[in-house]
Amino acid sequence: MKSMTGFAKRQCSIDTKKYTIEIKSLNSKQMDANVKLPASLKEYELAIRAIINRLERGKIDFSISEEKSAATAAQLDSALVCQRFEELKTLATQLTGQSDEQQLLNIILSQPEVWAANEEASLSEEEWNILAAEVGNAVSDLDGTRQHEGEILKADFAKHVDLIEQYLAKIPQYEAERIATAKERMRSMLGDTAVKEVDENRFEQELIYYLEKLDITEEKVRLKKHIDYFRDVMEHEEGSGKKLGFIAQEMGREINTTGSKANHVEIQRLVVAMKDELEKIKEQLGNIL
Repeated sequence: MKSMTGFAKRQCSIDTKKYTIEIKSLNSKQMDANVKLPASLKEYELAIRAIINRLERGKIDFSISEEKSAATAAQLDSALVCQRFEELKTLATQLTGQSDEQQLLNIILSQPEVWAANEEASLSEEEWNILAAEVGNAVSDLDGTRQHEGEILKADFAKHVDLIEQYLAKIPQYEAERIATAKERMRSMLGDTAVKEVDENRFEQELIYYLEKLDITEEKVRLKKHIDYFRDVMEHEEGSGKKLGFIAQEMGREINTTGSKANHVEIQRLVVAMKDELEKIKEQLGNIL
């Protein structure tokens, strides 16, 4: 079992550049990857997305930042500087009869276009393989944090499911009292009417019919089966978040029906306790892959 939340960070150096890879995952119904890359890596976006897709599902924020060494960050276009210096010097002399060479040089050096970014060619195949491996390692690291958090959630689910099963097991102790209470209630209702004599056979038939409507045997059996199925899927199936959500819905249906038929204060309390534990499960199921 895996959670959909996680974080990972990797760094690697290739030639004169340092790359920082960050990836974060949150819960989402579908795969939703937001990829941010420096301009020099835009051509590799599809390949990087293919690696990220190993995560199957979740809201993914992925970014690579690029840090160049000072030597390669920018280069002075000396030819352009010389050309502009001579042009400005000639113009200044023509207009004023003199020129401040240092001031002219400072003006030219402040112009962005004379500083050319040191644009390098695309990564070589070997360099791309190094970066792709680090992207894959970052994805694996994040998947590891998902696995770890998933195990924590799994233990939490097991605790709540165990409690639901324990509450379910307590219901039978109140069922004999429940039947006796139903009989007494019906006799009391008859006593409040003008009926003086009651046919016991007919009374028993009506009581059986009444109790059949309140019978919760099937609900208890089905709830127990859902509990066992929930545990089995949780233990043995990967990518089971949606299926566990469906099973939890079925558990809730049986618990609600049991509550509507309970007609006994202690059973109602057990139903409320089961609902409480089930809600705690549902709150976290959205985080399961």
